[in-house]
Amino acid sequence: MITVESTVDIDRPSTEVFGFVADQTNAPGWQRGLHEVRRVTDGPIGVGTEHVFVRRFAGRRVESRNRFTRYELGRSVHFEIPDGWVTGEASYLVEPDGAERCRLTSRMEFHVAGPAALASPLLARVLARDSRRDEASLKALLEARNSLGTNGGSPRSGPHHETT
Repeated sequence: MITVESTVDIDRPSTEVFGFVADQTNAPGWQRGLHEVRRVTDGPIGVGTEHVFVRRFAGRRVESRNRFTRYELGRSVHFEIPDGWVTGEASYLVEPDGAERCRLTSRMEFHVAGPAALASPLLARVLARDSRRDEASLKALLEARNSLGTNGGSPRSGPHHETT
């Protein structure tokens, strides 16, 4: 199993950050290698919402699907990736830190099937590296949307990652 957990402080209100990451059609704007996300269920975002993802991984086009399994408006979303050579669960937790700042915690637990399982240690390192890069992109993107042009500049604004 590959587990990556990371946190990043973002100088934007928690409701804005949650709304942005919970609408996974926004993900190609901040996750490198992710080319397309389509919501394939109708209605409001919540438990049961499904998406199809198209990304490049190891030079190959990979299409996968996820399904929201838990959803707490403004706070957390949990989803599963039920099929494919990589399956598992992931989540976003957004916690306010004052009115204009929040902490986003991302957690991913993946199982790699077949011969690719032998590469799990390498895949874990790549996933942790990509997560750091993508969170920095998300932070920059959302903080640039701040109409006042300030982002706090706190030394604790950077991402923190753990890989097991």
